[in-house]
Amino acid sequence: MIIGVPKETFPGERRVALIPASVKQLKKLGLELLIECGSGESAGFPDSMYEEAGATVTSSREEVFNKSDILAMVRAATANPDAGQADIERFKEGQVVIAQCDPLWDPPATVALAGRKAIIFALELVPRITRAQSMDVLSSMATIAGYKAVLMAANLSPQMFPMSMTAAGTLTPARVFILGVGVAGLQAIATAKRLGAVVRAYDIRPEVKEQVESLGGKFVEMDLKQESGEGGYAKEMGEEKLKRQRELMLQVVAESDIVITTAAIPGRKSPILVTADMVEAMPPGSVLIDLGAERGGNCELTESGQTCVKHGVTIVGPCNVASDVPRHASQMYANNITTFLKSIVKDGHLSLDLTDEVIAGTLITHRGEVPHPKVRELAGLGSLTKEPEPPSPISNSDEEEDPDNPPPDTYKLQR
Repeated sequence: MIIGVPKETFPGERRVALIPASVKQLKKLGLELLIECGSGESAGFPDSMYEEAGATVTSSREEVFNKSDILAMVRAATANPDAGQADIERFKEGQVVIAQCDPLWDPPATVALAGRKAIIFALELVPRITRAQSMDVLSSMATIAGYKAVLMAANLSPQMFPMSMTAAGTLTPARVFILGVGVAGLQAIATAKRLGAVVRAYDIRPEVKEQVESLGGKFVEMDLKQESGEGGYAKEMGEEKLKRQRELMLQVVAESDIVITTAAIPGRKSPILVTADMVEAMPPGSVLIDLGAERGGNCELTESGQTCVKHGVTIVGPCNVASDVPRHASQMYANNITTFLKSIVKDGHLSLDLTDEVIAGTLITHRGEVPHPKVRELAGLGSLTKEPEPPSPISNSDEEEDPDNPPPDTYKLQR
């Protein structure tokens, strides 16, 4: 079997789905790597490194799509809505596509995508369970984003982060406030502490207090009695609680030199956590890094993809932050994909166990259907159930399907 890696076409995307170090592991699975030339250059992986590792490099994008049984991409479908449309037309029936596809953001587009009859896995839907941690691309990329956000803030801040006692006087440490204690938030706390800042953090999930304190930060407590939502994500708050949260937060934000926001809700716009009044209350020269900018932003004044100054505060709305650290982001992403491949490729053949929580949780299109329950719900489709027979390996056989005896992984639509 051949796994193909086309060059990313999303504007500014510097990551690559698989790196040269992945080739050895792919060969153990019975896979050969075919990569479009120049795919890894922006991440520091020239074509020669892939060839030395045993991959085949081609200058033809069409060849990658035509010859590959499996396609590994960083962004596809709705995650690359403009430049990626041409690639959708290249998907073949039965071809496996593994990428970030953003199906919850535009469910109708995913339904339309099913018409290509490709087998598409959206890696951002990997369930947050212990067994799937090594495949969790959201956590991997959030780690990069949290780290990079602090460096961006330090670069823009008019003051140093650590306290420094010098002959010219004592410099007080920067006061950093992290909003949202997920993977990105925790990495931001750790990075800011390493730079010597005084760090405070807040999350609507009170159970993360111990994690914040273990990294040397102080957890800001607000009595809102909020519980965690599905999959370990924060549950969206009602308007009354949101208003109370903003009142309590105003004082903390006003005392901060740096604010980093990380809140995100899968498939939804980013919740507004920092209002214009809060920004106005911040000290002149303060910096706000909004990691929710790609979905509208956590700050009311954020301009997605732009850096602006409002009320004397520099507000940065970066998009695709992980791409700014392309070498390590690609390394982590490639490891996520390689681990995922181990669950669907057995002895050189594709084998889909649709009873597996990870496989079923990431599969968004299959045999012309959209099997993912959440995507179907958001798209307004009826429920879809699996045939009761146990799953069996899918080979690359060219034999025609018997319409009276479909494979056991077929789905039936419940009218």
